[in-house]
Amino acid sequence: MKQDFFRTVLGDRPVTEMGLTYAHEHIVIDDCYVTAKHPEFLLNDVRKISTELTSFYNAGGRTVVDTMPANSGRNVLKSVQVSENSGVNIIVPTGLHLEIYYPESHWRYYSTEDDLTRLFIADIEEGIDQFDYSGPLVKRTPHKAGLIKLATGDESFTKHQELIFRAVVNAHLETGAPILTHTNFGRQALEQALLFEKLGANLQHVVLSHVDRAMDVEYNRAVLEVGVRVEYDSAFRWKKDQPNHTLHLLEKLLPEYPEQVTMGMDMAKNAYWKSYGGQPGLNYLIETIPDFLKSKGLEEYYQQVFFENPKMLYAFFRPS
Repeated sequence: MKQDFFRTVLGDRPVTEMGLTYAHEHIVIDDCYVTAKHPEFLLNDVRKISTELTSFYNAGGRTVVDTMPANSGRNVLKSVQVSENSGVNIIVPTGLHLEIYYPESHWRYYSTEDDLTRLFIADIEEGIDQFDYSGPLVKRTPHKAGLIKLATGDESFTKHQELIFRAVVNAHLETGAPILTHTNFGRQALEQALLFEKLGANLQHVVLSHVDRAMDVEYNRAVLEVGVRVEYDSAFRWKKDQPNHTLHLLEKLLPEYPEQVTMGMDMAKNAYWKSYGGQPGLNYLIETIPDFLKSKGLEEYYQQVFFENPKMLYAFFRPS
């Protein structure tokens, strides 16, 4: 059973206030292990981020889902500033990202399933640590996580990843918080969906990201048949001399699975942000997808993809 709220860094909001929603973004990526190696991922200038989100708000955008989870560049206090400056609702996650985002000695590798379950629940119900678990102190803020993230790579799941799946589903079922995942170019998406089904997750509140990078219509259909939702975010990434597989998947699958498809930009590199001097900018989907859908006679699905589906997905459900 669904509840009628979603959880932002500024507090719970009725789903009627969610509005036009981008389902997978990177809004704040502060100095951390991965940005030291890859400075192109650094997104920590509150002024520049606020400028981009204000433009998004003025174009009709109302909510973004940030997808940097625990101790991988998350800075909840900067997220609060950006939300207050722009008026945009920001949902931030708990959970864990790919292993490459953490050093080999990281606490994730020696935490038990129960440890991680309790950490994720605390982020959702008590508040996110001001220091984002960089230690040695934990100082919880009043700003809470609104979803749980996990990530898998190209290969079959490791024992460590399976432990994280269990902890994520434990916290999901305990709190009613939705789940978002990372897939590498859509790889292991079907395996993710089937494992969530096996673990008893509420599949209406589970979304798998980047599945459009798998390109294949039948593979995407197989994932959707399990009952999870998918998030497509590569519409601007395909090269001009190749087919736009994201748009092709929308054309083929929206009529079949109108309630299971969401979209975002996944602009993790600062070179994608206009406020950082890059392209195409956060408003790209608002500026292009309506015309594409209209050209294919699919304009009725715009409301579904950007308004109704995120509202159903990111609402908290009532835990059993």
